[in-house]
Amino acid sequence: LVDTVYAHVFAWQRGLAEAGMPIDGWRIHRRMGMSGGLFARAVAREVGRPLGDAEIEAVQQRHGELFRELLPERRPLPGAAELLAELRERGILHGIATSGRRPEIDASLEAVGVGPETTVVERGDVLRAKPEPDLFLECARRLGAEPDDCFVVGDAVWDLLAARRAK
Repeated sequence: LVDTVYAHVFAWQRGLAEAGMPIDGWRIHRRMGMSGGLFARAVAREVGRPLGDAEIEAVQQRHGELFRELLPERRPLPGAAELLAELRERGILHGIATSGRRPEIDASLEAVGVGPETTVVERGDVLRAKPEPDLFLECARRLGAEPDDCFVVGDAVWDLLAARRAK
């Protein structure tokens, strides 16, 4: 809904470098959409430097700071705000399930016109994030919908894997 990929890549790249794990941007880009903790663990394995829970939390925290610094304003992708407005106007049940966390997602939600009337499930609301199905299952539950009756629109392979697992 909002183009944040490259800001995330740069924020992760800088945060990881500061933590002594320099990594190429393409290695980060292919994992966009994963939960931060899963992402940090995967990168750590890839560069051969295990991370403890405290280090993972610190790297995620630093990523969030850098991300907000790099992309303080958000711009919706073409048609995103209009799509959500149309769903609201027609009374079509919908929600947002994101691997992002607050406060990082707040500006993006605002940019596409998502208000308190919209169901938003963020990473902190579930035990596991994408590619696990928990975000989508929780969103369906909050909407009072059966997973089999839901559609997922996503921008990453992790969305597709999570959607398939959620059925």
